[in-house]
Amino acid sequence: MLNIINVNSIPVFLLILVRVSAFFVTLPLFSYRTIPGHFKIGFSFFLSLIIFYTVDVTVIEIDGTYILLVLKEAMVGLLVGLIAYILLSAIQIAGGFIDFQMGFAIANVVDPQTGAQSPLMGQYFYIIALLFLLSVNGHHLLIDGIYNSYQFISIDAFIPFQNGSIADFVIDTFNKMFLIAFQMAIPIVGCLFLVDVALGIIARTVPQLNVFVVGLPLKILVSFMAIFIFLSLYVSLVNRLFESMFKVMRQLMQLFGGA
Repeated sequence: MLNIINVNSIPVFLLILVRVSAFFVTLPLFSYRTIPGHFKIGFSFFLSLIIFYTVDVTVIEIDGTYILLVLKEAMVGLLVGLIAYILLSAIQIAGGFIDFQMGFAIANVVDPQTGAQSPLMGQYFYIIALLFLLSVNGHHLLIDGIYNSYQFISIDAFIPFQNGSIADFVIDTFNKMFLIAFQMAIPIVGCLFLVDVALGIIARTVPQLNVFVVGLPLKILVSFMAIFIFLSLYVSLVNRLFESMFKVMRQLMQLFGGA
């Protein structure tokens, strides 16, 4: 007889469903608006049903503590998915740096996946990164991270908040996001800076030349050439970004589990 028929095991299943559903609210790729809501609900339900048979805890009483466990499960799912999303946002921040130097900062587009405004080059890089994530089965690793979260964070245990290790870890991850964004943007931004220096020298030596008319198309041309040259470097940085994202998710789960 399946354990799911046992009435006493339903509270455990509901806790698992809360954590998995919270994961899909903030987890990259699965939380986007382009994925239908009924698909997210159905996938969360069946994934929770699979995870249910691997959890050691079989019976949890419904009382005042159970409400706290529900809040804990929701917070775990939201924060672990959110920290992965924050780290992946380095791609769009790098695109914002590049757009500012190119002159594309005034031409933001609406990201159909999140519904927010996104820089042109940031959206271009972000789509390439998502395609790269799918090509290396990174979405499988994200689902595997949901499953492995129960090895670090027990379903009937609470998160230790005695020290500020979790807050410090989130702050360090936020700093790492800007560092990765700077590494992605510095080749193109550096080339555009040299173009600005050259235009400044031309403006001083040839005052009759209107550098404001010549400068914008020249910077766009140089930036496209630099993107074409440094695209392989960008793919390598995206690979390191994904490795850092999975590592950060694992470390945060360990902190939540008291490790």
